[in-house]
Amino acid sequence: MHRTTRGLPALSSQRAGGMVRWLGVLLLSVMLAACGGGGDSSSSSSGGSSGGNSGGNSGGSGGGSSSTSSANAQPTAANGTNAVPINVNSGVANFVNIPNVSVTVCAPGSSVCQTIDNIQVDTASFGLRLLGSAAQSVLGSLPGTRAANGGQLAECAGFADGYTWGTVRTADVKIGTEVASAVPVQIIGDLDAAAAPTGVNGCPSGNDENSTADIGANGILGIGPQTYDCSAGCVSTALNGMYFSCTNGANCVGSSVPLAQQVTNPVTKFAVNNNGVILQLPPVPDGGAPSAAGVLIFGIGTQSNNGLTGVTKYGTDQYGDLSGTYKGNTYTTFFDSGSNGNFFPDSYPLCSSTSAFYCPSSEQSLSATIRGTEGNSAVVPFQLVSARTLTQNSSNFAFNSLGGQLGLDNMFDFGLPFFFGRHVYVGFQLPNSPAYVAF
Repeated sequence: MHRTTRGLPALSSQRAGGMVRWLGVLLLSVMLAACGGGGDSSSSSSGGSSGGNSGGNSGGSGGGSSSTSSANAQPTAANGTNAVPINVNSGVANFVNIPNVSVTVCAPGSSVCQTIDNIQVDTASFGLRLLGSAAQSVLGSLPGTRAANGGQLAECAGFADGYTWGTVRTADVKIGTEVASAVPVQIIGDLDAAAAPTGVNGCPSGNDENSTADIGANGILGIGPQTYDCSAGCVSTALNGMYFSCTNGANCVGSSVPLAQQVTNPVTKFAVNNNGVILQLPPVPDGGAPSAAGVLIFGIGTQSNNGLTGVTKYGTDQYGDLSGTYKGNTYTTFFDSGSNGNFFPDSYPLCSSTSAFYCPSSEQSLSATIRGTEGNSAVVPFQLVSARTLTQNSSNFAFNSLGGQLGLDNMFDFGLPFFFGRHVYVGFQLPNSPAYVAF
């Protein structure tokens, strides 16, 4: 689903929110709810999607290579102990473009466990967030975390379309056969929504998203390049706008939080395959498909199935951001599987006065250029089709040509449509290795 809200709070290292996830399809009606956030050409086209494996140097850095990206790669089989299936389908709430995996959550060091399906994979946020309503079998066994003053530690995690509010607890997290022990996770919706702080150092503006109807999934697996969801900003100050100490679920005040207690990307805590992920999804037609089945692979260059070959690396900052241009303008650009469309500023008509999705009169062939921190660049072609047209077939839930805007004039969000037909590598920010994306 998401990415955390960019710029909120000022002292937080969380960044703006990748949740653009919603285009729920029900019968022939369209529910559009966006939250995430260019191309030098715009022309009508009915051709196939452009946009996966790019040729180029194998993990190349520092030469300033340039390429054009295409999107025709098929996923590999989910073989190996470090690979799990990932599916885009109707899911738990009939939202489109939600990539889901199954996650098993256990009380630390015990066999008290629950496997929770339909957890959204989000390459633009950090940490596991579970709906309390979806984790009832194990929730009472997950120990809560205490704030520095002894209160109940809670978090308000911001996303581009709202925020999640709930306690921080500790769990063993299992995805396939990979295990991260004693990881801080957020439980969404286990505190009264009225207890969420407001104001300058409170929760960000937007909706309190605390149900499957809000999120479109049973939780969010944030596997962006950062290990901790706030990092140094929340260690050094209590007025961070993210973490709070509550007394009996109320009277919540800002709290500083050491790294060890911050909600953590669980993949970074796997024993071996912990330096990144690879998300592989098949190509889909421009008009959409009922479903798409791919694979999520843990680790990069650690096993025979996750070598960094046949792709080009593009360096990013610790949040996954790099520089991009679209129609002559420069944008902060990121790759966000938790956004269900590509979100970028343009003048195309929106589907309605309350919609964030574009409804152009004809299919548009567009492109954006990205540039990594090491100088490698690529032209990324993509298609844009009217969201109204796409959702006329209510049986389709996988779309590579869905797009919209979020009113964020300086950001370009390559959402899930970008990932179809590609093997996308997300390299984590590590002490001796800067973050990157590769495809």
